[in-house]
Amino acid sequence: MTGDELEMYINRYRKTVWSAAMCYVKNPSDADDIVQEVFLKMYTHEGSFTDDEHIRAWLIRCAVNMSKNLLRSHWYKFSEPLEIAENKEYSGNAENDTVDLPALFLKLSPKNRIVIYLHYYEGYSISEISGMLKITETAVGVRLMRGRKQLKKLIDDERSDINGLQKNC
Repeated sequence: MTGDELEMYINRYRKTVWSAAMCYVKNPSDADDIVQEVFLKMYTHEGSFTDDEHIRAWLIRCAVNMSKNLLRSHWYKFSEPLEIAENKEYSGNAENDTVDLPALFLKLSPKNRIVIYLHYYEGYSISEISGMLKITETAVGVRLMRGRKQLKKLIDDERSDINGLQKNC
């Protein structure tokens, strides 16, 4: 692969790879590092790709694998970032009852988050996601269902907090 080809693919798929990594690591700096590693791996990859869709799926698969590896690492489990900053959990005010969906999306479990991201944001079908993540189509469907249910609960809880209502204990 030439440098020009790599640059073209970086420009085309950088956001997709970054978003897939962000679904797992929930840290922009770590996602940036994973993007660099993924494209370095692509540059040194000796296999061939059939088409652009194959490249896109391969890049997402690499991002997912590298994200999982990072989260499993001993260093990552027992360290904290230098800057500990909480994102706002909601935007707007109580009058318009607006929730910050991206912030709530990051609260989903990684397994559900990546499936929802690939299905709704990237437009992949359940069978395509199944192939990418190497899980059954049934598992993808279950994760979509659980993710939607979990997201609905988070949105309902957030709206209750915004409106000053107390949660039932």
